[in-house]
Amino acid sequence: MAAMTQTVMAVLVQVWNLVRVTLVVPLLRLAIFLSLATTVMILVEKVFAGIVSLVVKIFSLKPEKRYRWEPMRPDLETGNLAYPMVLIQIPMYNEKEVYKLSIGAACCLDWPSDRMIIQVLDDSTDLTVKDLVKLECENWKSKGVNITYEVRNNRQGYKAGALKEGMKHDYVQECDYVAIFDADFQPESDFLMRTIPFLVYNPDIALVQARWKFVNADECMMTRIQEMSLNYHFKIEQEAGSSTFAFFGFNGVWRIKAIDNAGGWKDRTTVEDMDLAVRAGLEGWKFVYVGDVHVKSELPSTFKAYRNQQHRWSCGPANLLKKMAMEIMKNEKVSIWKKFHMLYSFFFLGKIVIQTATFIFYCVVIPVSVLVPEVEIPQWGVVYIPTLITVCIILGTPSSIHLVIFWLLFQNVMSLHRIKAALTGLLDAGRVNEWIVTEKLGNAHKPKSTDQFKDSSNTQPLINKPKTTQTNIWQRYYFSEIWVGLFLLSCGCFDIATRRQGYFIYLILQGIAFLIAGFGYVGTYVPGS
Repeated sequence: MAAMTQTVMAVLVQVWNLVRVTLVVPLLRLAIFLSLATTVMILVEKVFAGIVSLVVKIFSLKPEKRYRWEPMRPDLETGNLAYPMVLIQIPMYNEKEVYKLSIGAACCLDWPSDRMIIQVLDDSTDLTVKDLVKLECENWKSKGVNITYEVRNNRQGYKAGALKEGMKHDYVQECDYVAIFDADFQPESDFLMRTIPFLVYNPDIALVQARWKFVNADECMMTRIQEMSLNYHFKIEQEAGSSTFAFFGFNGVWRIKAIDNAGGWKDRTTVEDMDLAVRAGLEGWKFVYVGDVHVKSELPSTFKAYRNQQHRWSCGPANLLKKMAMEIMKNEKVSIWKKFHMLYSFFFLGKIVIQTATFIFYCVVIPVSVLVPEVEIPQWGVVYIPTLITVCIILGTPSSIHLVIFWLLFQNVMSLHRIKAALTGLLDAGRVNEWIVTEKLGNAHKPKSTDQFKDSSNTQPLINKPKTTQTNIWQRYYFSEIWVGLFLLSCGCFDIATRRQGYFIYLILQGIAFLIAGFGYVGTYVPGS
C-alpha cells in the first residue's frame, strides 16, 4: 500500500512539473510582463497628475485666474433680479438619518430666496420617512423658503429617473442653473456665491464642482482609509483633469442648457453623473473644479455599505465605457487629445486597469510566483514602482502617512470586489444595473438616542430603533475574501518553508487583511445590518 502511494505521488509530481513547465511558467511570465507594464502606466499617470497639481499650486493657477469670475451683487435698479434663477435638487431614498442635514444646508444657502427653488425628490418607500421628509419641507416653506416636495409613483431609473422627472416641472423653465446634492451633502453657505459666477461669466462652462469634505473621516480605520483615497482623487486627479482637459466625471452645479444639449439624464448605467459628464464633454463643454469650496458628506462606515458603493463605482464606469467607446472615438466636436484623455486616462486606465491590475499582480501573480521557482519578478516591479505610486497617492493626505500600510493592504482587499464589479460592467451581466443606496448612519451629527426623531407632542418616537434581524452564515461572512486570504497565507507559509522569494511578510499580512475583511471585522458594526 505504501509503495503504491509513493508511486501515485511520484506520478502526480511528474504531472505537476510537466504542467508547470509547459503551461504555468509561460502564462505566469506573460502575467508578470503585463502586470509590470500596467504598473508603469499607472505610475506615469500618477506622476503626470501630481506635476499638474503641483504647478497649479506653486503658481496659484486657481480657477478664478483661468476663467472670468466676479462676485454676484444685487443691481441698484433691478435688485435681486441680477441673480440668476437656481434650482437645487436633492434626490433621496429612505434617508432617515440625514434628510434634515441636507435639506437644512440647502435652505441656508446664501442666495436670494426669490431666486432659488429647492426641489426635494423623494423616492422613499418607507412611509414614515416619507412623512418626515414632507414635514421638514413644509417646516422650511413656512419660514419663507421656496422649497417643493416631489414624489413619483415608481422608482424607474433610480436617481437618474428622479432627476429627469424633476426637470419636467413647469417652474424649472425659470431656472438657468441646477445644483445637485446627494442626501448626505451639506454645502457651505457661500457655495452658490462662489460657484455660480463661473457659469454666469463663462458661457462655455457647463459644470462647476467643489471638493468633498468628510464629516465622519475619523469614525473608524475604514473611513480614514477612504478619506486618503478620495482626498487624492479630488486634490490631485480632479485638479489635473480640470486644469488640462477641463473634464472630470462628477456632479456639482450644472448649466441647464448643457444638460439639455447633452441629451438629459439617462438611466442606462449606475453612474448617471459620469454618463452625463461624458456626453456633455463630447459636446465641447468645459468643467471647472474649485477645490477651495467644500461640501460636507458622509463616508460609508460599514463594510457592507462600502462594498455596495464600490460595486456601483467600479461596475458603472466599466459598463459606460462599453456603451460609449465607439461614440467617443467617432466624435468630431472635440480634439483627439481630449478623446484620448477620456478613453485612455479616464476610462481605460482610471476605471479598468487600476481595478484589475491591482488584484492580479498583488494577489495572484506575486503569490503564485512563490510556487514556481523558474519565475522571478524584478525588484523594481515589486518594490520601487508600487512605492512610488503609493507616495503619489498619500500626498493627498500627508497627515495620514502613518496609516499607509493599512491603506495599501485594504486597497488590495477591495481590489477583489472591484475587479469582479468591473468585469460585470464590461460583460454587461449579473448585477450590472443593481442600485443599492449607500447606507448612511449620521453618527457624526447626532446623539446616540432617537430624541431628534420624536414629535414634541408625542412620547412615541416617529422612527423606531432598527430591529435586530438574524442573518445566515452566507450573509454574515464574505467567503471570496476568506478564500483569497487562506490562499495568500498558504503561499506565505510555503515561502517561509522554501526560503526562496522572501515575500512571506507581505503575503502573511495581506492574507490576514483578507481574513479580517472576510469575517466582517472592518468598519462600524451596526446590529442587524
